[in-house]
Amino acid sequence: MIKSGIVKSVLLSAALSLGLAGAMAGAVQAADYPEKPITLVIPLGAGGSHDLNARVFTSVIPQYINQAMIVQLSPGASGQKGTNEVATADADGYKLLFTHNYIDQLQQHVENLPYDPLADFVTVARINFAPIAIVVKGDSPYKSAEELFAAAKENPGKVRMAHSGNWGALFVPAAQLMQANEIDLNLVPYKGGGPAMQALLSGDADMTMGFPSTLSALLDSGEVRVLATAGDKRIYPDVPSFSELGVGGDVGFMHRVVLAPKGIPQDRLDVLRAAFLKLNEDKTYQRLMSRLGENIDYMSGDDYEKLRADQAEAYKSLVAKITGG
Repeated sequence: MIKSGIVKSVLLSAALSLGLAGAMAGAVQAADYPEKPITLVIPLGAGGSHDLNARVFTSVIPQYINQAMIVQLSPGASGQKGTNEVATADADGYKLLFTHNYIDQLQQHVENLPYDPLADFVTVARINFAPIAIVVKGDSPYKSAEELFAAAKENPGKVRMAHSGNWGALFVPAAQLMQANEIDLNLVPYKGGGPAMQALLSGDADMTMGFPSTLSALLDSGEVRVLATAGDKRIYPDVPSFSELGVGGDVGFMHRVVLAPKGIPQDRLDVLRAAFLKLNEDKTYQRLMSRLGENIDYMSGDDYEKLRADQAEAYKSLVAKITGG
């Protein structure tokens, strides 16, 4: 009986030791992540608002993850190329996607995607949101949105609108404005907001759309003119809002979000979410974003996950309305 008790005691001690070791190993694993740089894939071209926003936050967030975050531009197929690259990557937290609501939740209703947005991704954080603006060259004959719409109505398909890809952040509000004003624009796709803006500046397009981060320097130099901005409130004192033009609601709002492949270990997702929360409270980050002309209206990953599901349903109805389907 004594020997049996001794054996049981030894076995129990061994089991406890193994359990403690396992728990310590898990804690060390969580504490060590990330052990190498994290790649942030942007499924859009250089010079667009995502590129500019990412250059800001990836310069500040390393102090909160103790590793670099490297921007990788992967434009193509209206955002699907870069998105699929992350969807098929190892769910280890070392490859993330920096995208927006139109690519994330709208495209699935207009194309057969090689991935399932809700099933294949989980939100790390929403960085901010941005209202779109109607933009023409500084020397454009169109001095107001009303003049532009009138020209488009008189000459169906003649006014060229450069955008960042079908059903993307520039295409969707353009389609909504066309529907609301009963006009027909010639929608010409480019690989991102940056290339679309270059098309405008080079004279290959009559108009485009843009976000504050891409417009400030061009406005200061007089290279572009803003004719209207999304929302109910004016962003620029002398420029009307969409609401003033009779187009209200959430037309023209883009959410910038960081997603991770679904299946990422919860402890690693927690590390990333905590880092982005600390980033949003960082004074340097706030100052740099203010200079860029962008807000820091952060939303937690859990909260945005709920919004993603709502977006999926709302965009299904929107696509049906735009296409008449």
